[in-house]
Amino acid sequence: MASTKIGFIGLGLIGGSVAKALRKYYPDCEIIAFDKNRETLALAVQDSVIHTACSSIDDNFRECSYIFLCAPVSCNTAYLSQLKELIAPDCILTDVGSVKTSIHEEVAALGMEENFIGGHPMAGSEKSGFANSKAHLIENAYYVLTPTEKVSPEKTAAYRDLIASLKAIPIVLDYREHDLVTGTISHLPHIIAATLVNYVRDTDTKDELMKALAAGGFKDITRIASSSPVMWQQICLKNRSNISRILGGYIDALAQAKALVDSGNERGLYSLFETSRDYRDSMPNSSAGPIKKQFAFYCDIIDEAGGIATIATILATNNINIKNIGIVHNREFEEGVLKIEFYDEASSDKAARLLQKHHYIVYET
Repeated sequence: MASTKIGFIGLGLIGGSVAKALRKYYPDCEIIAFDKNRETLALAVQDSVIHTACSSIDDNFRECSYIFLCAPVSCNTAYLSQLKELIAPDCILTDVGSVKTSIHEEVAALGMEENFIGGHPMAGSEKSGFANSKAHLIENAYYVLTPTEKVSPEKTAAYRDLIASLKAIPIVLDYREHDLVTGTISHLPHIIAATLVNYVRDTDTKDELMKALAAGGFKDITRIASSSPVMWQQICLKNRSNISRILGGYIDALAQAKALVDSGNERGLYSLFETSRDYRDSMPNSSAGPIKKQFAFYCDIIDEAGGIATIATILATNNINIKNIGIVHNREFEEGVLKIEFYDEASSDKAARLLQKHHYIVYET
């Protein structure tokens, strides 16, 4: 990979994170990039993530072994025609979009199938932009590959190995199956979060009691509503047939839940929450999927000077790194409480045991 040249078109959250991961694991590879935002390119050069900032899609991309399309879904298809005359026969062209059908159809129309392998890292954040990108964002995340029927097995194997070397988990799917699966586990949750937040906004009291009293549970399930409106607008437009069918099925499920409430069906209501709990608890925690697991817990704290510093010191002296720490005001517990977040499950478990040993009360999330 030392002499490998890799091109990026778009350096947002995902493109920037993939570029940073490549820089981390392949420090000698050459990375070039084009982005409409010149400040983004300047920051990427300043951070030594890329070598060359391109003002357009030009001859700089001719010698690339890999080209990542990381612009919004609607833009990626337009960039394909500009790349058609630039890419070499052995170049692997890919994207990072969460909808695959539209770009696969455009690739086929342009006769670029021998170069294209769709890609979708199942990771993300409610924050967007290169400034929020991280090299570890795709670590332990499923990274879906959707090769065309005409791309060679050798290209697919090489790309799969590259993704695995970045510590992501590659999985090969048909692009149609990908759009159905992500429509259910990624696109639907974003729509649910957005509509739930808007429902609270529209039905709140005049003095906004709902907004003031919204506690951890509401904020946890609506966190992704803070994601980029432009990105999710485009996703819904590009995957609308799947999303429409999925929404129809979910609306039916909500109607069934309403019927259970209306009829006071005790057994049915218990089963609703029992089956959802059991299925949710059976999901693996190792993958940083679209809705990432948080390694965090709540800790009761006495309202006194130095209380937070004491806890931070206990953890620091035991070599436990804190990702985030903050006071939670609206919650189901008593007195003041801290929410402490960690980078991994092992650190969270160790910290919880340690603080309990020091007689702190810890509540698991």
